[in-house]
Amino acid sequence: MNDRPDENDAPENAAAENPAAQVNHYNGPVFHDTVSQGQFAWDNGTATQNQQNNGTPGAVAPGYEELAERIGELLRQLPGAGLGERERRDTQEAAEEVLAVIGQEEPVEEGRVRRALTTLRGALAPVATGIAAGATVGAQEWALAAITGLAGV
Repeated sequence: MNDRPDENDAPENAAAENPAAQVNHYNGPVFHDTVSQGQFAWDNGTATQNQQNNGTPGAVAPGYEELAERIGELLRQLPGAGLGERERRDTQEAAEEVLAVIGQEEPVEEGRVRRALTTLRGALAPVATGIAAGATVGAQEWALAAITGLAGV
């Protein structure tokens, strides 16, 4: 006699008896850990998402408050600065890197701050000098003012 049950004799609710056999079908993203400041779109023909950083990070190392304010202002003005998509993205990433460096626990590494600021100025330089394709006069003036403002910190 065969001790194994025949597949045809299995109860209809086998998944309830054997949790390992349970299959879940989700109609959207599934997260198995904490998610913070995420933006998601699915089942769309198109999606437009915007995110605005209206301030500086909550914790900034002492002595870097003015720099954090200038970077926060730069990020607030960035969407209306008239930069091309690539230049806007590069500038935003570089600015966020500066904030990440000065927002870390003390001691802040001066070398990392200088490198992050150099990267940010480097992202703005092609716009300020008019080298960036399609850079408008307004974008050039804005980028030059941003570079000048960062030099004074």
